Amino acid sequence: MDMFEEERKQAYEAAVELCDKAGLKKGQIMVIGCSTSEVCGDRIGSNSNLAMAEAVFDGIYAALNERGIYLAAQCCEHLNRAIVVEREAVPFADTVNAVPQPKAGGSFATTAYRRYADPVVLEEIRADAGIDIGDTLIGMHLKRVAVPVRLEHSAIGKAHITAARTRPKFIGGERAVYNEELK
Repeated sequence: MDMFEEERKQAYEAAVELCDKAGLKKGQIMVIGCSTSEVCGDRIGSNSNLAMAEAVFDGIYAALNERGIYLAAQCCEHLNRAIVVEREAVPFADTVNAVPQPKAGGSFATTAYRRYADPVVLEEIRADAGIDIGDTLIGMHLKRVAVPVRLEHSAIGKAHITAARTRPKFIGGERAVYNEELK
């Protein structure tokens, strides 16, 4: 059995739960920020763990691939919280030149860069939902109106997780009529 099988399973279950609760559809994007230090019970940025990143990535990636959802992996602050994503998810985006490493980008983003068929790095993205694993501050990469999603799975390893989905802005004031399916 894999050394980090429990964390892989927790990551898979959290991703499935968010997909379901957020009503994500094929082709949408979920941003993940992950401190492997926090997952292992250490202070963020203090103990990057590539093997743990691979387990957490594998769990989330499997859940998202089953649904046709793209995974956008957030780098750490040493790469200004840049995003690693498959090129096909953002075919016309402006890319930047950086290759994440465990201590400069983080182990989770490094794993994504190594595992994707055609990875690109972006300065920013506007994702449809996200999971913040270990208080990595993913909010800057969500669409404008983020809505908290309470998950039954509130931790991966020892790291607290926070989840969000997005929705379109409500505009028009008191006479406006809204599409209830977009809330």
